[in-house]
Amino acid sequence: MAEPIRPMIVVDGANVVGSVPDGWWRDRRGAAERLRDALAGRADGGVADVAGPVELVLVVEGAARGVESVPGVRVESAPGSGDDLIVELARQAERDGRPCVVITADRELRERVERHGARCLGPRAVRGR
Repeated sequence: MAEPIRPMIVVDGANVVGSVPDGWWRDRRGAAERLRDALAGRADGGVADVAGPVELVLVVEGAARGVESVPGVRVESAPGSGDDLIVELARQAERDGRPCVVITADRELRERVERHGARCLGPRAVRGR
């Protein structure tokens, strides 16, 4: 029996980290690691209104590049724009017939991924716990 298709939750790391003024600008990599660690363990239970199991993908860019994946969270380092990588992930999910939810407050990015069938939620969807 085939395993059911897990929805992909793509987290715009820079946008979500930047949504809370907690000094993240002093250590972008550390802030991305803290977000990754906060997401770990949520793949089985789901995120916001998306029931688990889900695939969690954290997209990082700039000074946060190179943050390692951990069980439950795949970290993707954008070679350039994080937004462009997020759009590519949404495009791939659409091609695969897979549900995709992007976590961001960036309006332009929301418009870009929605063209590929992705649904968007704000940073509180992952910052709320």
